[in-house]
Amino acid sequence: MKPQRVFSKAVWEKEVGYCRAIRVGDQVHVTGTASVAEDGESVFGVGDGQAQARRCLELIERALAELGLDRRNVVRTRMFVTDISRWREYGKAHGEFFADNPPATTMVEVRALIHPAMLIEIEADAYAGS
Repeated sequence: MKPQRVFSKAVWEKEVGYCRAIRVGDQVHVTGTASVAEDGESVFGVGDGQAQARRCLELIERALAELGLDRRNVVRTRMFVTDISRWREYGKAHGEFFADNPPATTMVEVRALIHPAMLIEIEADAYAGS
C-alpha cells in the first residue's frame, strides 16, 4: 500500500522535510504537533499550557480526519513539555480530549521546542484497522 501523507500550514514542514501525518496500511503516525495558530507561524495560547495542549490535540485530530480517522483511533501519545511542573495543565487537556478513549501516553520534559513560546508538543500514533 502506498503511504498517504497529510500536510499542514506549519512553516517548518518544507524546511525540515516532514509531513503532519502519514498512513501506511492500518498504522498512522502524527508528527510532533505544537500549538501553531492558523497562520502556520505564530504560537496559539502563549503562556497557557492547557490551551496549547488542547490546540495540539485539535491539530492532530484535524490531520487524522484527512485520513478518515478521529481521536478514538489514537492508541499512543507522547507529550514533550518545557516545564514538567505544569503537568496538570497539559494533563487536563489530554484527559478531557481522550475522556472516553484514553491512549497510552508519555510526558517528558525537554529543554526547548522550535519556538520559545511553545510549552508543549504532542505526537500521536493511531490504528486504522477494525
